[in-house]
Amino acid sequence: MSKILDTARKAGLDGFMLALLSMILLAWLWPEPGMKESPVPLSEISTYAVSVIFFFYGLRLSPDKLREGLTNWRLHVMVHLSTFLLFPLVALAFKPLFQGEENHTLWLGIFFLTVLPSTVSSSVVMVSIAKGNIPAAIFNASISSLIGVFLTPLWMGMVLETGAGQFDLLSVVGKLALQVLLPVFAGILLNKRWGYFAEKNKKYIRYFDQSSILLIVYTSFCESFGENLFSSLGLKDIVFLGMGMLALFFAIYFLLTFISNLLKFSHEDKVTAVFCGSKKSLVQGAVMSKVLFAGPQAGIMLLPIMIYHALQLIAASIIAQRLAQEAETERSF
Repeated sequence: MSKILDTARKAGLDGFMLALLSMILLAWLWPEPGMKESPVPLSEISTYAVSVIFFFYGLRLSPDKLREGLTNWRLHVMVHLSTFLLFPLVALAFKPLFQGEENHTLWLGIFFLTVLPSTVSSSVVMVSIAKGNIPAAIFNASISSLIGVFLTPLWMGMVLETGAGQFDLLSVVGKLALQVLLPVFAGILLNKRWGYFAEKNKKYIRYFDQSSILLIVYTSFCESFGENLFSSLGLKDIVFLGMGMLALFFAIYFLLTFISNLLKFSHEDKVTAVFCGSKKSLVQGAVMSKVLFAGPQAGIMLLPIMIYHALQLIAASIIAQRLAQEAETERSF
């Protein structure tokens, strides 16, 4: 158990998750500072902070590491098909179960979760613990973030056109390109000169990243609580949502494991496939929610990804430990 808790801490599942819950509680108790009418523009501040997050992400992203992973194309195709095709198809299959306007809004939040890119840091951590292919994990997680700038709005446009009237896809992609792609590529270009600085201070950069996400979550939930969007959701609904998110994770995980075995992947590649292909990014979710769901709807849209984020870390921590033990046992024979 201590190993599992230690793994969870390394992946960010401890103080940060408690802080996220605290932000939601604070938004419920004191939503005024995060509302549009507030004299302090917290929402605008968080927008600029997002660009800084992705600049430092690009600064730590070595072009050499990306080139290392280019050759393993079967693994890459599998991961990205899972991230941007398999996940959304599962959500679409369950759409008929969400009848009524309020349930449709919740389904949109779940669908938003399924079209997000894979997470970067925790995927690489889990792959490392489970003795997987680390260069391939870095490649897939990094490319997933960039692909998501285009595919996530495209998927959401398909469902929001019928559910919310108008959706300006080009405008959304343009905003995300300015907030995400431009800072990332600027960081990559400066990697050789300043990359060592980012690596040396990655602990402090991580604190900045987490603080920015907390601010985004707070402002998003302030709007939602201010408009009483959560009045129809009770504890029972939250519990069922959590069970659904856990079932989604394990469904994707076991399916990817089955496909990896069919393709006769090595242990290293199978580990990378199941972890990179089954995880979703809370960071990207927080960023994209600000662009896609301006207004009080953003908070409820973030609820599924926040629950999934916590549960995926717990489940992945346990699985990573088991896979690491299996790898050690195989090597001993």
